[in-house]
Formats: sequence, C-alpha cells, structure tokens
Amino acid sequence: MIKTTLKIEGMMCGMCEAHICDVIRKTVPDAKKVSASRSRKEASFLSEEAVDAQALKAAIDETGYTCEEVSSEAYEKKGWFR
Repeated sequence: MIKTTLKIEGMMCGMCEAHICDVIRKTVPDAKKVSASRSRKEASFLSEEAVDAQALKAAIDETGYTCEEVSSEAYEKKGWFR
C-alpha cells in the first residue's frame, strides 16, 4: 500500500473537505481511507499503486483549491496481529 498526502490551500469548511475527497475518489478510483482536514491544510489516502501526482494536482487545482505538494510513501498496516 502507498499513502499519498497532499498539501492543499483554500479549504474553509466541511463542504470544502468533502469536495476534495470527491475529487480524489474520482481521480484515483482505488483510493481507500480518503480524508481531508482544513485545519491541517492536507488530504491523504491509501492506494495499491503509485498515483499520477500531476493529474491529481491538476484535478484539485481545477476545483478552485491550490494543491501545493503531493508526496507518497510506503504504508504498512499496523495492527494487533503482526
């Protein structure tokens, strides 16, 4: 799994967070655990494969928000049974 984190400017309310999550789900169909936080100015999600950062950034910028950074890192599920 890969965790992708986006730094986003312009989110002001819960609906803004919902719009960002919708754009991520539309752009990355296999995205899981999609979340956005206006207070942290970021969104994150998990996916099986690496995402096209430029396409994701462009999709968010088209909605009127500003995606300043896209970063990805390997994600290992932490749980009780390892």
